[in-house]
Amino acid sequence: MNRHRVASALVIAMILSSCDWVIGTEVPGTIIDHEATSVAGLTEASIAHAKETLRIVYWHTSHGSQISDGMAGMDAFYGGSGLYAIGGADAGIGYLRFDDHYECDLGSDPDWDTRTSDWLRARPAVNVVVWSWCGQVSDATEGSIAEYLARMASLEESYPEVRFVYMTGHADGTGLTGNLHLRNLQIRDYCEANGKWLYDFYDIECYDPDGAYYGDKRVSDACNYDYDGDGATEGTESGPSGGDRNWAADWQDSHQEGADWWACGSAHSLPLNANQKARAAWNLWVRLARSI
Repeated sequence: MNRHRVASALVIAMILSSCDWVIGTEVPGTIIDHEATSVAGLTEASIAHAKETLRIVYWHTSHGSQISDGMAGMDAFYGGSGLYAIGGADAGIGYLRFDDHYECDLGSDPDWDTRTSDWLRARPAVNVVVWSWCGQVSDATEGSIAEYLARMASLEESYPEVRFVYMTGHADGTGLTGNLHLRNLQIRDYCEANGKWLYDFYDIECYDPDGAYYGDKRVSDACNYDYDGDGATEGTESGPSGGDRNWAADWQDSHQEGADWWACGSAHSLPLNANQKARAAWNLWVRLARSI
C-alpha cells in the first residue's frame, strides 16, 4: 500500500513539474529588472497562461510608452507566430489583454489612485494595474515617494485580488549620488522588503544586453553615459556629445537589426532600450499570472 502511495506521489510530482505555470508551483521573485530582460526562460505554456489569465490596465506618458512600443514589435521579431501577440481590453483568444492608456502618469495626475479605484469598480475583471512615471522622480522628495508607496499600499488593501505594479523613474544622468537614484532605491528597498511587484524601469536602463553596467557612469534616459570620465553626461536624446557615448547605439551598431534587435518606437531613447523593456514586461506578465 505504501509503495502505491509513493508511486502515485511521484507521478503527481512529475505532472506538476512539467507544467511550469500550475498554481501552487514556486513563484519567481517580484522584482523585474535587468536580470529579467531575456525571454529564454519563458515557455509557450507560461505565456499562454498569462494571456488567458491577465486583464491589464497601464497608464503612462512618453517614457512609459517605451514598454508598449517595444511589445508592439516583439511578436514579429520572434517569428510572428502570435506567441507575443497583444491586444486591447477586449482582445480575443491568443492575445494578451493589455489596455494601454497614453494619457497620464504618476506625476501628471495627482488623483491617480482615485482614477484607479473608479476604473476597477467599473471593470471588475481587471486584475493587473500598472502606472509609470515620467521625469517626476528626479525632483521627488523622500516624503513624496513615501506618499506614493502608501497610496499604492492602500489600493492593494482595497483590492486584494488585483496585482499593483510599482515602478521606478527613468535615468536622468545624475549618477549614483543623484536624487533620482536615491529615490529609486527608496522605491526598490520598500518593494523588496514588503514583497511588492516592481518593474524597475531605471535598472533596465543601466545595463546593456551583455550585462555591462552604466549606472555608475551617469547614464541618461537616452542611454548616453559619461564615457570620457569628466563627471558629466553630455548630449540629448538625439545622441551623445563632448566625448561621451551611448550604450544602446554602440550595441545596435555592433549587432544586426532583425536578428539581434528590432526597430520600434522608443520615446526619448533608442529601440534597444524599448526592446529590453518589452522583454522584461513579458517576464512580469508571466510571473504575475503565476501568482493569480
